[in-house]
Amino acid sequence: MSIFSKIAQIFDSGKNQQEQSPQGTKQVSGPLSLDTVLQEFKECSDLTRYNFPQLQAELLLFEHQIDMQIYERDVLRPLLNIRKEELDNLLSQSQFESVTETVKVVEKILQGSVALFVPQGVYLVDAYGPEKRSIEQSQTESAITGPHDAFNESLETNLSLIRQKFKSNRLKVRRFEVGELTKTRVCLLYIDGIASKEYVDEMASRIESIEYSSLYDGTMLTQLIDDFPNSLFPLFQTSERPDISVSKLNEGKIVVLADQSPSAIIAPSSFFEFFTTPDDYYNRWAVGTALRLLRYLAFIITISLTSLYVAITTYHYEMIPENLLVSLTESRSRVPFPPIIEALLMETTIEMLREAGARLPTKIGQTIGIVGGIVIGTAAVEAGFTSNILIISVAMSAIASFVIPSYVMSGSIRLIRFGLIILSGMLGNFGFIAGIALMIIHLSKLTSLGTPYTIPAAPIKPMDWKDIFIRGPFWSFHQRPSQSASPNKNPNKMKK
Repeated sequence: MSIFSKIAQIFDSGKNQQEQSPQGTKQVSGPLSLDTVLQEFKECSDLTRYNFPQLQAELLLFEHQIDMQIYERDVLRPLLNIRKEELDNLLSQSQFESVTETVKVVEKILQGSVALFVPQGVYLVDAYGPEKRSIEQSQTESAITGPHDAFNESLETNLSLIRQKFKSNRLKVRRFEVGELTKTRVCLLYIDGIASKEYVDEMASRIESIEYSSLYDGTMLTQLIDDFPNSLFPLFQTSERPDISVSKLNEGKIVVLADQSPSAIIAPSSFFEFFTTPDDYYNRWAVGTALRLLRYLAFIITISLTSLYVAITTYHYEMIPENLLVSLTESRSRVPFPPIIEALLMETTIEMLREAGARLPTKIGQTIGIVGGIVIGTAAVEAGFTSNILIISVAMSAIASFVIPSYVMSGSIRLIRFGLIILSGMLGNFGFIAGIALMIIHLSKLTSLGTPYTIPAAPIKPMDWKDIFIRGPFWSFHQRPSQSASPNKNPNKMKK
């Protein structure tokens, strides 16, 4: 047999194994019996086994996966209070599900069911109810006005929060399972008659096509279904707030929830949606517009201020006013580094302080951020390590980055700032303009679920501007966003 024939045989055997074992699920051999199931849970010391000799019955369960009240009410007490001849009547009740496959028994025990082995067969009782966090306020999306509830790690709780706000049978839910090992439950939500059927089917297809062993959080899911996984920019909006998810559903968009994740995924999304917050709509429209414009100004400041400082102080002193030039020259006279090195060192220091403040306990983190910034900034200027103006520039850029409401977008922008600083230090204003142009070109190329990422700026959709660049009054919203491609454009009426 030739080497090529052997390679082909190996590939064929691997293909046959995949066909016999969909999604990598391990197929259990042998007839269904207590010994076969116990063999599958070999060395699982947290598996609990109960024996009822008078009934010739055995129970298998994970106590940390079940609701003990349901278990005691539906399983334990009935088994303790019946005779053997009454067992058939008990098993005929609705909570007992008869099974004949070993694979299903193993999967259901892992998912929080109780397996009952009796002479009549094997039965399952769903008693899933692990410990879960109570509904609290979001730590990453603070609410000033409006609802203060946030998603937690329970999929059922998150679905309930959305159902409470959206009491309509038009809200549809599709269920999926992702991950060979974690088998994470994923739900796709959309409004029938408002969401584009094409987008719903595309998102469902992407979720079903995921081949990954483990899924721990919804933010991991976004990276597995991205149009451009190597881009710095987040292509799907994530949120911990139910009111944001409900409003996006009403716009004709899709929401995806993953079990054990407090974040909802919203698709499709545009670049400009990362600068909006629910507070824009809970305030008067003039106030909401002012706050939104302030965030766009903060975006411009955070990516450009330090870069312009480096470009001007390195190549373009003629752009500095005469009075400021004297002060800047005196401030930089003792600095031993060129502006690009000086800026990169200070920006890196700020990022380390930011990361330290985020990872340390809350009270200590706040102290580190404030005291560290003041002490290091003052000492650096007095020691001639940096100039006063650069400290002001870096501080303003850092503050401006906090104004951006999306944490993932803020992180992307901070990385872009470092790239612009390097280009400005190498090529001056030309490098800065070239960097901005490359960023705009890259943004124009991106898509979210196949839709343009920069809509409504490119392609131009003037009707959407009143809810992107400004927050227009509610009476001016005559149609849903163009990006949603909703079959029902009118946001105030439903087609029968």
